[in-house]
Amino acid sequence: MESDFLRIIRASLSFGFLLLCLLGTSGCLLRSHRVEHHRATEPLLSATQGDLLAKINQLSAAVTTMNATVDIDTTVGGEKKGKVTEYQQIRGYILLQKPSMLRMIGLLPIVRNRAFDMVSDGDRFKLSIPPKNRFITGANQVTHVSDNSLENLRPQVIYEALVLPPVDPATEIAFLEEGTQAVVDAKTHASATQPNYHIAVVRRAQDGAWHLHRKIYFSRADLDIYRQTIYDEAGAIATDVHYGEVQDFNGTRYPSIIEIERPRDEYRIAIHMVKLTLNDPLKPEQFQLVPPEGAAVTELK
Repeated sequence: MESDFLRIIRASLSFGFLLLCLLGTSGCLLRSHRVEHHRATEPLLSATQGDLLAKINQLSAAVTTMNATVDIDTTVGGEKKGKVTEYQQIRGYILLQKPSMLRMIGLLPIVRNRAFDMVSDGDRFKLSIPPKNRFITGANQVTHVSDNSLENLRPQVIYEALVLPPVDPATEIAFLEEGTQAVVDAKTHASATQPNYHIAVVRRAQDGAWHLHRKIYFSRADLDIYRQTIYDEAGAIATDVHYGEVQDFNGTRYPSIIEIERPRDEYRIAIHMVKLTLNDPLKPEQFQLVPPEGAAVTELK
């Protein structure tokens, strides 16, 4: 049998051989290659957690009403359904008034008659579908998930994407994280990565436990918000919102493209601003919706 002394010598020689290889001694089967860094060349802006929280709350307070003409693209489906269906783009209108009022109207292509008309007060919604002579009412909370993705759509999802909620220090804890985002370099027009900031917001759930509620992502090229992810209490992404092409509307910087994705429900809604007026007064009757004569009224469970 091999003695302890020989085993020690053998182990030492093996370790020495490995060390020589790592130090680059010729004859070892060792290769190296250069790692390319595809970093964006734009200069970066810096901000503190306090700066970014103030920006979130300032943007939230900057919008009190909205009157918009929009183009709406809708996509339904994914891995669970085994297919993806893209619906034809339609023209629509959005009315919004804080703290919770939303009205959204969609028009049929070409003829421009109303395809749907939806109103929400934050707790409940009403939905008129004239082509089917249907009128649907229900709660904004989904209690029974439908196999039809669009039946799980609630106005509150759209409202929270359009108006960024403030961070409430009385009920929420926020902290700053650093990461990266995929961008197209302005000079080279090639895909690249760029450092970013995101504010993570933690909220206390009904059971008393704290959980991640949402993240707000900032581009360090201009410190504009380009994404917001909202989580359920299990930690999964419930809503993923992307913001693009920020412009000046009535002195307020606001995105002209808003893409709302619900990963579990497998639907995506893209809203393109055609005309947007912010903070002009709206009338209460603009948020009233009654069933058309003869329409079948259904309470959505």
